[in-house]
Amino acid sequence: MSATILRRSPDRSDRSDGPPGSPWLHVAQAAAALAVGMGVGRFVYTPILPLMHAQAGLSAGGGAHLATANYVGYLVGALVGILRPALVRSPKILRGSLTVLTGTLAAMPFTHSTAVWIALRLTAGAASALIFVIAVSSLLSHLRDHPAHLPGWAFGGVGAGIALSGLLVLALRSVADWQAAWWGSAGLAVVFTALSWNLRVELPHTEATDPGVVTPPRPVRTHRWFNALFAGYTLEGVGYIVAGTFLVAAIDQASPGWIGSGAWVLVGLAAVPSSALWAWLGRRWSRPDLLFAALVIQAAGIALPALVGGVAAALISAFLFGVTFLGISTIALATGAHLRFPRSVALLTAGYSVGQIVGPLAVTPLLHHGYHQALILASAVVLAAALTAVVLRIGFPHHIPDDTTDGPRTRPAS
Repeated sequence: MSATILRRSPDRSDRSDGPPGSPWLHVAQAAAALAVGMGVGRFVYTPILPLMHAQAGLSAGGGAHLATANYVGYLVGALVGILRPALVRSPKILRGSLTVLTGTLAAMPFTHSTAVWIALRLTAGAASALIFVIAVSSLLSHLRDHPAHLPGWAFGGVGAGIALSGLLVLALRSVADWQAAWWGSAGLAVVFTALSWNLRVELPHTEATDPGVVTPPRPVRTHRWFNALFAGYTLEGVGYIVAGTFLVAAIDQASPGWIGSGAWVLVGLAAVPSSALWAWLGRRWSRPDLLFAALVIQAAGIALPALVGGVAAALISAFLFGVTFLGISTIALATGAHLRFPRSVALLTAGYSVGQIVGPLAVTPLLHHGYHQALILASAVVLAAALTAVVLRIGFPHHIPDDTTDGPRTRPAS
């Protein structure tokens, strides 16, 4: 998901000629766009799902179908952004996507039809993807000459959106119903939309939308390692999205009350600094080792509420999930860029998106028995992804010629 640390070395011949402004202002605007596009528009469904089960008559299978529809829409939106790069440079598309996404949130309470809900979540997914691609392209275009922690903090907007929308649902669930939760999330989306409305999009002469093709392929053949990375990142998409969709519902089953929604708020808070944190750790440890560690930590966090009950287990699970899911994307995309594999970012993102579609479908038959079996399966899939990181580290080419001179950079400028 995150393309935080994929940046080109400065090229004075194609520097941005846009208005200078403060880089931190740009970070704040991009963070707001990511907050509405991902944190609210995509993930607010997770804390609202238990309310829809209890109050709106949504079945467990229907909940999985709504999740899948959102992920299909996300894949469609991402492909549109890749195939039509001009859209990524359009302020009108950004503002239109922000408006459409907010509208889908506000429309959810007006019906009890699962078919309509599916259509709304499908549309929301496509809008989320376009917002994400435009915001990432903007960061890569305008902050390319700045330290890597700046875009890292911008990606913290995803966590901020998760935390604030989770707090909103937590506050509303005791005094209102599922409909108010959707309307409240739409109101929060309006606030973030206003903050990101004037985000400067990527300039036409930059190529930041696809860092995987900026540098011509090197003579070093890296197919073997990229195949392992691709397999692992696709498996991560399958496993992580099960927890990202059903974690709150699973915790609510064993610990009714505030714990499920509170745990989701903690996911968001842990995610805020995670991308910048894992980028910093990447300067001190090898990427395969770091990827393995992050995947094992995430697998443990996903399995914990299914194996151990209680408030402590729920909160530890939420923290471990929040601190890893953006970080794993950061590490994987940086590794693909390091390997110089053509169109690595596009390929890895496509595999990850397909995994997110497969995940909810794969666990749907298990949901008749609750969510614990689904979480165990998701944890096992993430552990399988960790095994691919072991394969990745065998003979991994840590030093590819010219890795830090004219290719995508993974470290802050000194």
